[in-house]
Parts: sequence; C-alpha cells; structure tokens
Amino acid sequence: MSEQSAPPKAQSATTIYQLADQFIALANQLGQTENDIGKVGTALRYAAARYNAFEAAIKSSDLAAEKDNALAWFSNEFKEMLNENLDDHIKHPPVSNAEQPTKDDSVQVFKN
Repeated sequence: MSEQSAPPKAQSATTIYQLADQFIALANQLGQTENDIGKVGTALRYAAARYNAFEAAIKSSDLAAEKDNALAWFSNEFKEMLNENLDDHIKHPPVSNAEQPTKDDSVQVFKN
C-alpha cells in the first residue's frame, strides 16, 4: 500500500495522515515479512478495533449505555474512510509485482 498521504485538510488532519503513514509503513514491513497482505490487513483491523474500543472506554462515562452509539459512530467513520480510499484505488490502481499472497482462511476473498 502506498504510504503517500492525501493532501492535508487542516493542521490536525496533517497529523492524522502522518500517523496513518507510520501505521502503513509498519503494515508494509509486516506484509513483506509475512508475505501475506490479507493476514496483515486482518491483524490491522483487529488492532484498530481493540484500540477504538479502548478509546471509547476512555471517553465514555457509561460504555455499556453508550455501546450502540459507539459502534455506530466508529462503523460510520471506518465506512467513510474505506469508501474514500477504495475510490482512490479505483482511480489509481496499485502496481504490484509481488506474488499472490498465501491462502489465509481467516480473510475473505472478494469476487464479482
């Protein structure tokens, strides 16, 4: 995955993109080590879920009562970010000379 960030929208957005680029660099490194981007992607989504649950717990005064709202908020945020990045990859497909990743039963393979 490209580590080139989107243009910053504001000073705080620049920081978010820079942080994201650091996570992407680590994911790229792990992808080379594991030779399986699907496995790394699944691990990254799991790590994001764990960290977002932690974030919700820290920010909430009553997580049990706010759980549904937190799920909806984080899900919507992820969907918007994923949609934006899918559109970017449709417009600018990644070039890869890498071999096909190894089969990983924990990862859904998308087909038409």
